[in-house]
Amino acid sequence: MTWTSLNAWAAAPEIFLLVAVSVILLIDLFVTDAKRHITYLLTLVSLAITACLTVNGLAQPVQLAFSGMFVADPIAGVAKLGMVLGVALVLIYGRTYAEARGIYKGELFSLTLFALLGMMVMSSALNFVTLYVGLELLSLSLYALVALRRDNVHATEAAMKYFILGALASGMLLYGMSMVYGATHSLDILTIAQRVMNGEVNHLLIVFGIVFIVVGIGFKLGAVPFHMWVPDVYEGSPTLIAQLIGSAPKIAAFAFVIRILAQGLEAYVQDWRGMLVVMAILSLAIGNLTAIAQTNIKRMFAYSTISHMGFLLLGVLVGTPVGYAAAFFYAVTYMLTTAAGFGVVMLLSREGFEADRIDDFKGLNQRSPWFAAMMLLVMFSMAGIPVFVGFFAKLAVLEAVVNLGLTWLAIYSVLMSVIGAFYYLRVVKVMYFDEAEDKSPIVAGLDSRVVLSVNCLLLLVIGLMPDRLLYVISAAVAHSLLPA
Repeated sequence: MTWTSLNAWAAAPEIFLLVAVSVILLIDLFVTDAKRHITYLLTLVSLAITACLTVNGLAQPVQLAFSGMFVADPIAGVAKLGMVLGVALVLIYGRTYAEARGIYKGELFSLTLFALLGMMVMSSALNFVTLYVGLELLSLSLYALVALRRDNVHATEAAMKYFILGALASGMLLYGMSMVYGATHSLDILTIAQRVMNGEVNHLLIVFGIVFIVVGIGFKLGAVPFHMWVPDVYEGSPTLIAQLIGSAPKIAAFAFVIRILAQGLEAYVQDWRGMLVVMAILSLAIGNLTAIAQTNIKRMFAYSTISHMGFLLLGVLVGTPVGYAAAFFYAVTYMLTTAAGFGVVMLLSREGFEADRIDDFKGLNQRSPWFAAMMLLVMFSMAGIPVFVGFFAKLAVLEAVVNLGLTWLAIYSVLMSVIGAFYYLRVVKVMYFDEAEDKSPIVAGLDSRVVLSVNCLLLLVIGLMPDRLLYVISAAVAHSLLPA
C-alpha cells in the first residue's frame, strides 16, 4: 500500500467521526450527570461536521481508498447523509426520554456514534473484509444499546435474543462470503465481478455462497422467514433505540445489498432474484397480517417494518439501476417516516410511563390537535395514501417491478398494502374518535417539538414534489454502479 493507493482523504467523514467519538468518550469521563448536555451538544456538532465532510465528498469524483477496499461515490455519500440525519433525529427526539429513564449517559452517545461509523463503513465498502468490519461494528453497538437499561428484564431479554440471532446471521453471511472467496479467489467486490463475467469461477460454489449471503441479508433486514427477532427487540428496547434500529440501519442494509449483489454478483441476478421474490412475498403477507393483531404500537411498528422491507426487496430484485434507485428512495423515505412515528411515541412518554400501547393514543386530538395531526401524517405516509411520500415510494418500486414483467407481484403487493392500511388507520381512529384516557400534559423540549413537526411535515412536502429527491437518488445510483 502506497500513499497514493491509501488516499485517506476519501474517508474523511469516517476518520473525523472516529476521532470525534474518541474525544467525546474522554471528555465524558469528566462530565457530571448535571452537565451531560455538554456531551449531547458535542455529539450533535460531530454529526453536523460529519455531514459537511460528506457533502464535500459528494462534490468530488468517485475515489477509491485503502487499495480499493473503500470507495467514496454518490451512493455512499447520499446514504451517509441519510444515516447522519437518522441518528441526529434519534438523539433529538430521545433526549427527554433518555433523561427520564436514567440512560442519558456517555455510553448512549458513544455507542450511537460507533453504530453510525459502522453504517458509514458498510456503505463505502468494496471488499468483503471492510463490509464485515462495518457490519459487526454496527451490530455490536446495537446489541449494547438495546441492553443499556441493565436493570430492565425486557431490555436484557431483547438484547440476548438480538445478540444470539445476530451472531447466527453474521456466521451465515461470513460462511457465504468464504464460499464466494473460494469460488473467485478474491475478496475484492470489483475483482469478483470481473472474474464472474470472465467465467473464471466455480459456479456451483458461488451459487451456494449466494444462498448463505442472502440468508444473512434477510436476517439483517428483518425479512421473513428471518424476522423472529424484530418484534421482541422493538418491544424490549428503549423507544429511542428501537427508533435507531428501525431507521438509519435500513439505509446501511440497502447499501450493503447493493455492494454485494448489484456490484459483485450482478451476473447471478437470476439466482438471487428468486430468493428475494420469496422473501418479499412472505414479508408483505406476514408483516401486514400479523400487525393487525398487535395492541402494542412498537410491535405494530416492528411488523410494519417487516412488510416495508418486503417493498425494499422488490426494488432490489428488479436488478436494474431503476429498481435500485426505487429501493434507495424507499429506504430514505422510510427512515424519515419511522423516525417521526417513534418520535411521537417518545413525545407522549414520560417518567414511569411508556406510551407504547395503541390505547395510549386515545383522544390525542383532544390533548394536542397539532401532534395528533403530525401522527396522522405519519400513519398516512406509512399506509401509502396518495399525496404523502410513502405513496410515491411504493409507486416507484411497483413501477420498476411492472417494467420487469412481474405484474402479478405488483398486484399482490398492492393488495397487501390495502390490508396494511387497516392497522395504520386504526391509530388515526383512536386519536380522533375515542375519548382520552390520559389527559396529562405532553412533556417535551422545544427542540424535539420543532424538529418532530418539521420531520412530519416533510412527509407531505416531499410527497408533493417527490421527483426532486428521486432525481438526486437516481443520479447517485447512475454514477455509482460500476459495470461488472
